[in-house]
Amino acid sequence: MQEASDDELVAAVARGDGQACAVLMQRHLGRIVALARRMMGNQADAEEVAQEVFLRVWTNAKKWEPGRAQFGTWLHRVAANLCLDRLRRQRNTVDIDEMPDLVSGDPAPDQRLEADELAARVEAALQQLPERQRAAIALSHYQGLSNIETAEILEVSVEAVESLLSRGRRQLRTLLATEKDGLLRSRETSA
Repeated sequence: MQEASDDELVAAVARGDGQACAVLMQRHLGRIVALARRMMGNQADAEEVAQEVFLRVWTNAKKWEPGRAQFGTWLHRVAANLCLDRLRRQRNTVDIDEMPDLVSGDPAPDQRLEADELAARVEAALQQLPERQRAAIALSHYQGLSNIETAEILEVSVEAVESLLSRGRRQLRTLLATEKDGLLRSRETSA
């Protein structure tokens, strides 16, 4: 079953094959959780989104049309849309200062401390971007998808993706430059 294509596995899921669904999850869960974590800003919400994505695979497998789209692309589209929906619902209720930092439970070695701090600053800046820009950056940079695949997932033109990426990168540079200036000033005053 491990060597079966995604389309074959979805067809088996449509027949109620739980093992086929498990293989699909094994293949795609990590990337879906990573995308959702980047978009949602925390692991718990990311896992809930991933759960919902695979619940939709189970309930909608009979509707799958092989050849119409790649299964992985469809999964990313469902995950991105679920994240955007959740972010829209949370928009008026979530304060950016209340969002938890993504911190590993494992102690980091000394040489990783600075890299971890930088990653946290980039993550915090990413969370300040508008949802569509965040989605485009998460899909393109973190998931490694092409602009064409990102456009298909976000259901926009390639030109719109390029615009979202350009505006998002520019805003990230501005946010991180401001962060860097503040960090340098705080180090000067503490020295």
